[in-house]
Parts: sequence; C-alpha cells; structure tokens
Amino acid sequence: MNALSAKPAVLVIVGGSMAAVKAPSVLRRLRERGADVRVIATRAALQFITELSLSTAADGPVGTDDHWFEARPDALHLTHARVEAAVVVGASAELLAGAAHGHAGELALATLLSVRAPVLWVPAMNEAMWTNPAVQANVSTLRGWGHRFLGPEEGAFGTRGEGQGVGRMSEPDAIADAVTALLSPAPPRDLEGVRVVVSAGPTREYLDPVRFISNPSSGKMGFAVAQAARDRGADVTLVTGPVTLPDPPGLRVVRIGSALELRDAVLSAALGADLVVMTAAVADYRASQQNGEKQAKVAGDVTVHLTPNPDILAELGREKGRRVLVGFAMETHAGVERAALKAQRKNADFILLNYPTREGTAFGGEDNQVTLVRPDGSFEDWPRLSKREVAERLLSEAARRLPVRT
Repeated sequence: MNALSAKPAVLVIVGGSMAAVKAPSVLRRLRERGADVRVIATRAALQFITELSLSTAADGPVGTDDHWFEARPDALHLTHARVEAAVVVGASAELLAGAAHGHAGELALATLLSVRAPVLWVPAMNEAMWTNPAVQANVSTLRGWGHRFLGPEEGAFGTRGEGQGVGRMSEPDAIADAVTALLSPAPPRDLEGVRVVVSAGPTREYLDPVRFISNPSSGKMGFAVAQAARDRGADVTLVTGPVTLPDPPGLRVVRIGSALELRDAVLSAALGADLVVMTAAVADYRASQQNGEKQAKVAGDVTVHLTPNPDILAELGREKGRRVLVGFAMETHAGVERAALKAQRKNADFILLNYPTREGTAFGGEDNQVTLVRPDGSFEDWPRLSKREVAERLLSEAARRLPVRT
C-alpha cells in the first residue's frame, strides 16, 4: 500500500487483549511504510506478548510502567507524545475508560493525555463488552474529541476462536492503512455546500416474521463514501440497511430494512441532492405476499412466489436533472459490457463495477478492486485499494461532473 513521503513518528500503544499478539505485525508494517515507530506496552499487554517481541519489531525500546520513572533527563510520557500520530492497538475497555475520564495512573494513559496529534483507536474485546452502554459512552466521548476508530470487526475472537460477534480487532494491514491516512494531507474541501446521498448495506425481504432474503453486504463501501464526502465538506445523508457498523458522526444516518423502505428514504433525501451514490446491495426480489405468521416446516419442497423490487437507480435516473448519479454493479462475467449498458439504461454518470469472487475483495473485506465504467463503454481499471481510497477516487471523479457553483 502507500508509503509515507517523510519519516513521521508514530506512537503505538499496545493494550491488554489477546489481540496484542498482532502488535508486532502492525509495527513492522508501519516501519515498512517509512514510519519511525515508538511503542508503549501496558502491564496487561505484557501478559499476552513479550517486551522482546515488541522491541524487535519496533527496532527500539519499549516504554512500560516499570521504565516510566527510571532516572532520565526527560519525562517519558512527554517525549513519547511528540509524534505525528498515535494508534492504540488492541484497545481494551479499561484503556477506553481511562482515556475518556482523563486518568494518568499508567504510562499509556499519561502519554495519551499529552498527545496533540491525531489518535486512532483499534478496539479488541468480546461483543458483550463492546456493546455495553458504558463502553459506548466512552467511545462517544473520545469521538467527540476528534479521536478516530477502526473496527472492531465481526468474526471469531478469543483464545480458541470460541467467541463470535462484533469485537475482533482489525487486521494489521488495515491498521497500517488507517495510520497512513491519518498522516496524509487533509482531504480537499472540494465538496463544501454539496448535498450528498449515499446508500449502503443490504436489504432484508421478509417471507414471514423470522425468515428473509438478503445478502452478505457489510455496508463498509457505502460508509467509506459517506465519511469521505463528509471530510471533504459535504452535507451527507447515509441511508443504510441492516449492518453492524456504528453511525458515523457528523452526518445524517437513516436506518432501513427492506428495498421499499430504502427506495422511499433515498428518493426523499435525493430531492435536494447534488450527488447520489448507490452502493447498497438491494435485493432484486421480495415475497409477493408476506406471511404474517411464522410458517411451520413442512416435508418436501416449498414454492415461494417473488415479485421484483423497484429499480431505485433507474427511478433516480429518470428524474436526474443536474444531479450526478453513481451506481455500483456486481458481475462475475462480461462485466464491463453489462455495466456500460446499465449506466446507459439508468442514466448514471458512471458505474463502479466490482467482482465478488476475487480474492481479497469479497463481501465484508477492507479492500475493493473496481472498474469505473462510463455509459459510452469506456472504462478504467483501478488497482486493489482500501475502501476509503476507492471512495476518495469515486468522489474526485464525481466532483468533476458537478455543476460549477457560484
């Protein structure tokens, strides 16, 4: 991925969770990208990983509580705080609480109080702890101070993968991407005053009160577009289906369930929009008649009658006006030709074509590899990028098509 243009100092604080074992991989990836890494390990972190492992990966000493008050000409928590970015790897509920309440009883927390650079938290804990109201209140406090968060992800966690749910730490490559983004120049404010609507995630089409048709969309691509647009100055409305991602701060979030609900929310929000980006994975069909009660299991085959859902992108295209309209398409073959026809039929400015069967870019991943396809059939293959990088390129392409504002 992208290397850093200079050699910025990055502080890595390792928290007390099983995910601390991944900290050396994070340190190595940051050093590979040109960062000068400094590392602090909490007492709890050293229950999971050795100081030697961390110092080897960092190519330098590890700050610990035992070294905090050693005779030295400087204050360790102040010197470690003089960095261009800080990242808390394997952030525990204890560290989140201590930082949110201004505690300074250990080196990691005292250093965080002294950091004046951007701070990125990468939590790791079980789902019950992560969703606890006390933890979420602390997260909200830190977000309100401008701290960033990456994850946690959905998946297995624990010593033998016995836990399942939201709480797994993001992978080292994704963490290095996020730190690189923190150190990159601020995004252009080229969307000041632009009203943007983004759809994200799957829809659920219920057959009865407990069974539904859906797909594995995580919503990460749409959330990345919405957050990138917000950071570039846009007034953003994010319409999202059922996903586990928390509401991003600084924009309006509308939560929906079905394709019909998505249609109503998007068409309403799009009335005054300058740019609409449809990343949602909308179910093509819904039950022609939804049963009001759970249907009992029967022996043999069951026939389900389906009816098409509305084509939201086509509806937006018919009433497009001066609005810029971007769609996504997912194909396994003849992709460019199909995407170009889709852009023509639906009056979209361009389509981003992605490939669900390609390794590393399937549903739920951190990266995407897309082809930008225009209605005239011309196209550009983009390399595999983080979803945030795809979002930035998408917005730059769309910004060139926006009417000149006076």
